[in-house]
Amino acid sequence: MPRPPLPVGTHGKITTYEVEPGKFRARCGYRHYDGKVYPVERYGASRPHAERRLKEAIRDWRAPVAAGEFGPNSRFREIAMGWLAYYERDADRGFNSWGSVDTYKNRLTTIVLPDIGELRAHEIEASPVVLDRVCQTTRDRTSASTAKIVKSVIRNVCLFGVRAGAFETNPARDIGRIESKKARNRPAKPRAMTADEVFDLLGKLDADEAAVAADLPDLVRLFLATGERTGEALAADWEDFDADAKQLTMAGNVIRATGKGRIINRGKTDNAVRPVPLADWCVRMLVHRHDALGRPAEGPIFPSSTGTIREASNVRNRAWNPFKQRAGYEWVTFRTFRKTVATLLDAAGLTARQIADILGHAHPSMTQDVYMGRGAVSRDGADALHAALGQE
Repeated sequence: MPRPPLPVGTHGKITTYEVEPGKFRARCGYRHYDGKVYPVERYGASRPHAERRLKEAIRDWRAPVAAGEFGPNSRFREIAMGWLAYYERDADRGFNSWGSVDTYKNRLTTIVLPDIGELRAHEIEASPVVLDRVCQTTRDRTSASTAKIVKSVIRNVCLFGVRAGAFETNPARDIGRIESKKARNRPAKPRAMTADEVFDLLGKLDADEAAVAADLPDLVRLFLATGERTGEALAADWEDFDADAKQLTMAGNVIRATGKGRIINRGKTDNAVRPVPLADWCVRMLVHRHDALGRPAEGPIFPSSTGTIREASNVRNRAWNPFKQRAGYEWVTFRTFRKTVATLLDAAGLTARQIADILGHAHPSMTQDVYMGRGAVSRDGADALHAALGQE
């Protein structure tokens, strides 16, 4: 007697196993409401994490769009929503960033669809100039950067439409170049802090009761030791800190995505997840924090009051911005610390490639990418920052 099929809307047995140290895969079959069984899998840092992500994926599952489902009479809106479902599915599998999903979805629903959403595929293919008109009008109404995002969205939708049978050829191939207006006044270059300014700022942080209560002094020291982005520093976990090796592995960036809440974005480049050697003064600071918190095996290094990962907007708006006004450093942002680290490392004689590897940049130049080794862990940067900011 054949095995009865899974009831519609349910999943089979979940199988979870470790694919590499610290990375688990959970997978199962899920029978969607169209009657088909789809293989679903998700990854996580632990078995429970992988299984939780798998169950969330099943809860939000959308059946893939089959090739040929659309045709010449399909509206652009229908094709676009089909592409968006695919794009969100790829983000769930780690191929895209949920931050990019939010950006593309916003431009699609607020700019593209109101203009051409009701046009049918054959109408757009017969008069593809409408696509260029959307991009150029967006540039005139808003900015060239927004228009370039709109252009990218339209091209992706049209490529999807070709694969799904709506278009015979890609009507977006002839969208014109998006020209930027020449700036009359160039914006001021980002300003880096001097070593004296850094020491003065740290002294004011340590003496400010509200800043200490908000856990800013140590957080700023981590910024100055690593040059990390705000979300990367807030996502730093104790399991990624190796006191003996004097390094912290940057493994993600905290973002908030619509419909997903606060999540860890693992980055879009190979250099996003990387070990960062630490100056001795930063290692001492982290060891002291670790001891003070009871030496937890895992968890955020800079947790919220409830022990969860802090959100960058809350740290900036509720803690940092009020402090910098009190301290007389109104011009200093968290990005300023990143610029400061890059400037100090450059002054210490590190190469652009070494600095890029520390900061997590993928391409300082093609020549350096091709002819210089990438991802090699060097203590030159940590030693330089210790020499520059290692005063007790």
